[in-house]
Amino acid sequence: MRTVYVNGDYIPENEAKISVFDRGFLMADGVYEVTSVLGGKLVDFEGHAKRLERSLNELDMPKPPEFDDLLEIHRELVRANGIDEGLVYLQVTRGSDGDRDFVFPSAETRPTVVMFTQAKPGLAENPAAKKGIKVISIDDIRWGRRDIKTVQLLYPSMGKMMAKAKGADDAWMVEDGEVTEGTSNNAYIVKDGRIITRALSNDILHGITRAAVLRFAREAQMEVVERNFTIDEAQKADEAFVTSASTFVMPVVEIDGATLGDGTPGPVARRLREIYVDEARKAAV
Repeated sequence: MRTVYVNGDYIPENEAKISVFDRGFLMADGVYEVTSVLGGKLVDFEGHAKRLERSLNELDMPKPPEFDDLLEIHRELVRANGIDEGLVYLQVTRGSDGDRDFVFPSAETRPTVVMFTQAKPGLAENPAAKKGIKVISIDDIRWGRRDIKTVQLLYPSMGKMMAKAKGADDAWMVEDGEVTEGTSNNAYIVKDGRIITRALSNDILHGITRAAVLRFAREAQMEVVERNFTIDEAQKADEAFVTSASTFVMPVVEIDGATLGDGTPGPVARRLREIYVDEARKAAV
C-alpha cells in the first residue's frame, strides 16, 4: 500500500481524506505538476516547482505552507514507496471554506496539498518509443488559459478516449486550423532536419520537458523553428514527436491515418529521446 501526502501528513493511501467541500473537487479550482523519477531521483524538479508557483500566482491562489519543502516531501515519498522509475503527482487546490460558493474563500484558508507516487518500471525504456504512436486530430475547445496547469482535464481525457475509439494512441488538438498541442503533451514535426513546434503563449502549456528538449536540440546543432503548423503540414512531415514529463520524447508515426516516413520513429526523435534520458539521469536530484 502506498504512502501518500495530505496537508502535512504522510499516511496510507486508504486513510487519505479531503473535504467534500474542497474547491478542487467542486470547481476544478486547483493546479498540479507531475515529476518523473529515474534511478530514484527527480527529473527537472526545479522547473516543475517554478511552473507550479506561476500557476498559483496566475490564479491568485496562496502558496501552501509547505511550498519551500516540496523537494524534501517528493524525496520522502519516493523513498517511502521504493520508487526507482515512476512519477510523483502533486496537486494544490484552493482548499475548503466549509461550504460551496463561487466566491473564493478568504486568503487565510489553507490550500489543500495532495501528493502520491506512481511506480512505472521501464519508464526510460518504454516499448512505445521504439515503435512510435498514432494520433488523430480533434477540435480544441478548451478555455483560453492553457498555460496554467489546472486540473481541468475533462476534455483532454475525452480526447484520449476519442483516439482510443479510432484505434489511435492520442490526439492533437486543432484551433483555427492549426495544431495547439497534444492532450497531455507538446507537439512537434520535423521537416528537412528542422524541428517545428508552436511558440509559447496562453494557447499551450509551457512544457518543462519541452524547454529541456529544445535546449538540448540547439546544443546538438539542430535547427528549431517556433511557429504554428497545420495537420496537413504535419502529415507531409518527415517525422513527428511529442514531449511530456511522463513520456519524455515520444515519436509519432501516424497522423489521422497518414503514415509519416516509413512508419517507424525518425532519427531526430530517436536522438532527442536518447539525449534527454541521458541528461535527465545526470541532472536528476
